[in-house]
Amino acid sequence: MPAQNAHTPSSVSFIAGGVAGGVEAIATYPFEFAKTRVQLRNQSGAASSKNPFLVVGQVARTEGYRALYKGCSTLVVGSIAKDGVRFLAFDTIKKSFADPETGALSPINNLLAGMCTGIVASTLAVTPTERIKTALIDDARTAKRFQSSLHAVRLIYQEFGIIGMYHGYAGTTLKQAGATAFRMGTYNILKDFEKSRHIDQSTTTNFVNGAVAGTVTTYATQPFDTIKTRSQSAKGASAVDAIRSIIADEGVRGFWRGTTMRLGRTIFSGGILFTVYEQIAAILNPLFS
Repeated sequence: MPAQNAHTPSSVSFIAGGVAGGVEAIATYPFEFAKTRVQLRNQSGAASSKNPFLVVGQVARTEGYRALYKGCSTLVVGSIAKDGVRFLAFDTIKKSFADPETGALSPINNLLAGMCTGIVASTLAVTPTERIKTALIDDARTAKRFQSSLHAVRLIYQEFGIIGMYHGYAGTTLKQAGATAFRMGTYNILKDFEKSRHIDQSTTTNFVNGAVAGTVTTYATQPFDTIKTRSQSAKGASAVDAIRSIIADEGVRGFWRGTTMRLGRTIFSGGILFTVYEQIAAILNPLFS
């Protein structure tokens, strides 16, 4: 997320972040869909195709193009909540880590504030919505029990209780804490470097910085994402069972399965998220100031 203006009200951070998260989720969802299918197992227990593009083509041929957006509504709702909470939480949490005299954050404190923000977002929004999204994608290729997102929520709650909505919590939280810390840290380091070289901060600069930050974040947190996906399949599994199945299928390299399609999403999502956030914040700031 971008370094926020000190005068931006918290309400603006929440609304602008939520809108930006929703737009980003819709625009990049096919990448997320393909990545999730690549990480899941087939009914026989074997891993699915390693080529995400083949997965997209096969799904389009056999299930139709609409299937590529299976679970999208859940992810959009989750992204609106996640990014709204993330921007608001970081705006609040960073004050605890800021220098009392200058109000500035050191690189280490930026990372710590980002990690805490990721934990909050995972608990309040990300884990439940990711669980439903992943279960819908998995169910669409297997049992086909879920008729809609709400139907999936009802069935999962009936079978597992509220804890069923938090399958994969450990992996999701580790991923969110790491992703937010790496994304914030990398973005701010790049921005500080550019300021020291008198490079103007524009939409293009923000997009490039977000793309680089997204790349670093993806490689650093991909194992957590793979564990999360296996844990949140339609049947559900513990983090330990997910780790065992990944190692049994492909060894250590299996933890980085789906990296290509996740990169496709995170590279573009950074630019989209930053651009939309800045535009919405610019519109709302005069109304809330």
